[in-house]
Amino acid sequence: MQKIMGLDYGSKTVGIALSDALCVIASPYETIKREKEGKLRPTLRRIVELCQKEQVGAIVLGYPMNMDDSIGERAEKTREFKRLLELRLEQQGLMIPVKLWDERLSTVSAMEILRESGIPAEHSKEYVDKVAASLILEDYMKNGDHKNG
Repeated sequence: MQKIMGLDYGSKTVGIALSDALCVIASPYETIKREKEGKLRPTLRRIVELCQKEQVGAIVLGYPMNMDDSIGERAEKTREFKRLLELRLEQQGLMIPVKLWDERLSTVSAMEILRESGIPAEHSKEYVDKVAASLILEDYMKNGDHKNG
């Protein structure tokens, strides 16, 4: 079976999580950092490399809807990132679907998990994005339709 990749897209980071081959366990993998929000080429390149290396068959991208179900600026930027990622994957001959998944409060939950784990607040930024990505992926695997296709 192929793995599922979870992504938590932020203005200067992308948290990455991967499932196991059976798509049961979501694990934090890495955080990609960039200097400026618009500098996406190295980020997209790294995601494609990981898709090839880890035999990824699907990507779940956290979609930051507002609490009232409206779409804000961050969600619009996430949709644009999805479009660019799909284009880059296609250019590399990878037919990997990218699905948006409601990620409300995933970063808040990740911060809580890190705090409960005893990680000091000053070190939590190092982990929060990839932990948030694993929570998005875990939620998708529990509630998504990935086993039906």
